[in-house]
Amino acid sequence: MSDHDTLTTPGAAPIKLWTHGVPVEPAARTQLINTARLPIICKHLAVMPDVHLGKGSTIGSVIPTVGAIIPAAVGVDIGCGMMAVRTTLTAADLPDSLHGLRSAIEKAVPHGRDMTRGKRDHGSWGKPPASVDAAWKRLLPGFRRLVEQAPRLEKTNNHSHLGTLGTVSLIKKKATKKLSIAD
Repeated sequence: MSDHDTLTTPGAAPIKLWTHGVPVEPAARTQLINTARLPIICKHLAVMPDVHLGKGSTIGSVIPTVGAIIPAAVGVDIGCGMMAVRTTLTAADLPDSLHGLRSAIEKAVPHGRDMTRGKRDHGSWGKPPASVDAAWKRLLPGFRRLVEQAPRLEKTNNHSHLGTLGTVSLIKKKATKKLSIAD
């Protein structure tokens, strides 16, 4: 068994789906095919288990391009806490409710955002842990090259948000969607 399925459509780049056991809604599938037909697509699209219809581009997709950047494909919740990891667990090994697990993750990893000035940004680490500092140190040379092209990036919350889970509204929506798949 392959680690992914491949969807091919005439006139479109291949779409590789890492979605075994996860339904892909028809509207998201259509959006992926439309994207794959763009002449700027490099080799193939990659689709992750959190795939769902998005505004402009499909959430949970990786859209490599040549000679172009698609702003809608670089969303506000990049990665948004998703990770596909093969384990030895089966559905029978999981409790009836994953609420405790979700609560533990929310307690351990920053999420959410305050829109008022002066309050702590709950979506940031505040003081990033050593593992985040180490990852940021490895990413910093590439980030500095980006800042040379787009100086306003330098004054963003890049380091303090590295490895966080995004905003509360997105977390709850996605967590509910993902938890229903395990049922």
